[in-house]
Amino acid sequence: MINDVKKSAEQKMAKSVETLKHDLSKVRTGRAHTGLLDHIQVDYYGSIMPINQVANVTLADARTITVQPWEKKMIPIVEKAIRDSDLGLNPATQGDIVRVPMPALTEERRRELTKVVRNEGEDARIAVRNLRRDANEHVKKLVKDKLASEDEQKRSEAEIQKVTDKHISEIDQLVASKEKEIMEV
Repeated sequence: MINDVKKSAEQKMAKSVETLKHDLSKVRTGRAHTGLLDHIQVDYYGSIMPINQVANVTLADARTITVQPWEKKMIPIVEKAIRDSDLGLNPATQGDIVRVPMPALTEERRRELTKVVRNEGEDARIAVRNLRRDANEHVKKLVKDKLASEDEQKRSEAEIQKVTDKHISEIDQLVASKEKEIMEV
């Protein structure tokens, strides 16, 4: 019973860390990466589809993403979708390729982005701590219902704390590396 509680808590904590990784990947640094355009949707003959299902999205260099639609008539639609997105990008068409240059970040914008990253990290830490609390309450309930001993409770709380510390340090490392990446010029 207690092992199930610990396993469940650890899996949920790992999911919180994965969610943080996913959220941090969306925070834009000065560098280009193809994942930046993943959430952009385009109108493809009346149905809304992700951009990577109607075009080839690649990196031209560290600061430029190239988007090559599979059909010529999709070029203006793709360009408009990128321009209208919330990313603040300014695509330019060259022949049958849409080039998306990444604007350089100002010092002020970098500082704002580090605040965003810290907030994301704090949200993840809070989620992990809440999972620890829930697991410990579950173990206490097992003891109260006489399904586990108090020794098992103490041991499991210590193990849950170790798992929590491990995940929080992983979150701290993710936040620190993302901040470093953002502040790099």
